[in-house]
Amino acid sequence: MSSDDIAISVQHISKRYDLFGKPSDQLKQFVLPRLQRLAGIKKKNYFQEFWALSDVSFEVKKGESFGIVGRNGSGKSTLLQIITGTLTPTTGTVSTRGRIAALLELGSGFNPDFTGRENVYLNAALLGFSREQIEERFDAIAAFADIGQHLDQPVKSYSSGMIVRLAIAVQTQVDPDILIVDEALAVGDALFQKRCYRQIDRLLDNGCTLLFVSHDQEIVRSLTTRALFLHQGMPRNYGSSAEVLFSYREFLQQEEEAAFRSLQQNTEVKKSASRSDSSYGNLDVEILSVKIFDANDAAQAVLYAGDTMRLSIECVSHCDIENLNVAFRIRTKEGIKVTTWGTLNQDMPHFTTAPESTFWHRKFTKGEAFTVDFVGTCSLAANLYEIQAVVAVEYDQYYANQRILHWLDEAAHLTVVQKSREYVFDGVCDLGLRYVENASSNAIHGVSQ
Repeated sequence: MSSDDIAISVQHISKRYDLFGKPSDQLKQFVLPRLQRLAGIKKKNYFQEFWALSDVSFEVKKGESFGIVGRNGSGKSTLLQIITGTLTPTTGTVSTRGRIAALLELGSGFNPDFTGRENVYLNAALLGFSREQIEERFDAIAAFADIGQHLDQPVKSYSSGMIVRLAIAVQTQVDPDILIVDEALAVGDALFQKRCYRQIDRLLDNGCTLLFVSHDQEIVRSLTTRALFLHQGMPRNYGSSAEVLFSYREFLQQEEEAAFRSLQQNTEVKKSASRSDSSYGNLDVEILSVKIFDANDAAQAVLYAGDTMRLSIECVSHCDIENLNVAFRIRTKEGIKVTTWGTLNQDMPHFTTAPESTFWHRKFTKGEAFTVDFVGTCSLAANLYEIQAVVAVEYDQYYANQRILHWLDEAAHLTVVQKSREYVFDGVCDLGLRYVENASSNAIHGVSQ
């Protein structure tokens, strides 16, 4: 590939920071190594090395949309600052071709004492535009920002949303050759975000090169064709966006599972041990584990809305017992209860028709291990969810008289994401309502499938 086809070239970039334990160590580092060298004494450093980036290399072609993903602290922002030239690498080289517009830290490049109008002229001038060129674009910039009379007020009086509106308006309306975006769109409201994505699509159609950083995997998948996965400053995967995001999702799942296993070990309730705040009951029947699986029977901590899911609750009985109900509750991270369901809910319609087939009538013996699987479609909206699990004795067949044997908070966690251009809904869950057209009256009626 010709070098003329490359918009961004990053070759073996590393960035080191010197971390000092206390302010006096910084003074020692400035003075003592020189004296040690003059005295012929072995040099001693008074800092710890921290490598924010380690040997990162990739290329982005002109007109390509390229994504960077990774957890907080993985080095994404440091890498973007090096590419834009606001930070110098410790080792390695970066080359870019064309005018760069960057949306990095909120409000970076704005003078807080200047008005929004003055900052528009200042930022556009820094991008190489003459005053006449800025005036030609000013109305489009003001219309896109849509902050009204605040345009002539000092930026220091702006809300975070207004600042990002103005910054995005300037950077996207000046038709850059390279647009670099680092989570800036997350601050705007939903309507403004849609407007931004339409503008980015327009820029890409016109040959702009996009370098996009976001924690929203679906936006990265929609906007980019290739991507880089950074972890602890090092490239972990580099290739097509679909491949990289699969690797990133798998990594997050493993991290989630490791954290959950640690939580389980720390809060595990044994019959002979003291109770934790997240668990109670006499443990006549004990919940051993709660896991979530996808349609391929792979354990998951992340699912797409619409995926088939299996919620598996593993138990063991410590006595001979019957009339059990194994149930779960799902709550959002905000603490809102989304649903509660259990074997008794499913048994109720069958008590009069086929009682012998119900879980409630099943007898368990001491030491018997068993697993209850709940299978269905994940119809939850994008969010982080907590799974609570419970096993109880139900003395009646309709939740009127029960005794909790084991209740377990935070039994599992589930992150649900949406395919933003395939299956989108808002709120708490998808009710499954679908429209059909009445051919005789041409009316549209909602039906439930």
